[in-house]
Amino acid sequence: MILSWIFGGMLFAQQVNAPISLLITKDGQPVSHINHLDFTNPYIDLPIVDMKKYNQFLNQLDKQFSIAPENAYLDQHGNIHSEKVGYQINRQAFTEQVYTYFFDQSRTRLEIPMSTLYPKVDSELLESIGRMRIGRYVTSFNPHNNNRTTNIQLAADAINNYVVFPGETFSFNKVVGKRTVARGYQRAPVIVRGEFSEDIGGGICQVSSTLFNAVDNAGLQIVERFSHTRKVPYIPPGRDATVSWYGPDFAFKNKYNQPVLIRARTLGNWLIIRVYSSESIEYIPRKVPNPPY
Repeated sequence: MILSWIFGGMLFAQQVNAPISLLITKDGQPVSHINHLDFTNPYIDLPIVDMKKYNQFLNQLDKQFSIAPENAYLDQHGNIHSEKVGYQINRQAFTEQVYTYFFDQSRTRLEIPMSTLYPKVDSELLESIGRMRIGRYVTSFNPHNNNRTTNIQLAADAINNYVVFPGETFSFNKVVGKRTVARGYQRAPVIVRGEFSEDIGGGICQVSSTLFNAVDNAGLQIVERFSHTRKVPYIPPGRDATVSWYGPDFAFKNKYNQPVLIRARTLGNWLIIRVYSSESIEYIPRKVPNPPY
């Protein structure tokens, strides 16, 4: 629903006798209130809705009461954990009731209307696409390098249980997100312009490189990939996929007619990434070279 300034002006022009404030409740409990004077523009003479102020008010309520849905997921033992629905404020219904407040002098309360948000991946879907492995790759790392190991584990956790639907493109940078100290990433060795250095998130290129070989093994379409400027020890020459938040990304597209599931984990000194899909998928695997050890 598009809220126009003109429509808002009409409403305020007719609300002279409206109640001074409207009590906002959630599950019957008071959480806020609306005063029509809060949303008028003080810099003009006409009684027109200040949509910026109104949307800021709605955004604050959203942050306070909206709950994001949670996808179903597989734990390290292969057990499925059920999805959880989420909720968000139904802005259209809320706004219609706010406008009614200006017309109906008897209205003094407004229960926040909520809409249900359903997760993208439910237990039934996960059950159907978690049965057949279509790609796999394993690399080794030094578990005694604590900072680098932490970064590898964080990035592996970020892509674990991720489902790529038919026609969708997976972006490593988008899914893993920015590597920052606040998110737990540590300083570790990286390659910058052909030279070894240290930076936050060093080591995650092993995750993107292992993922590249796993999805390539599954026959998925590689959309974007860049190699390091120097040879790296954990992958055969030319089989790496360097990533950087402000630079290269690794991306692939699911060209199949079934969703694919990424499973990633560390076990001792091994990084294991597998790709699964439905038993009904028709895929053409590709042979990839073994790791150099």
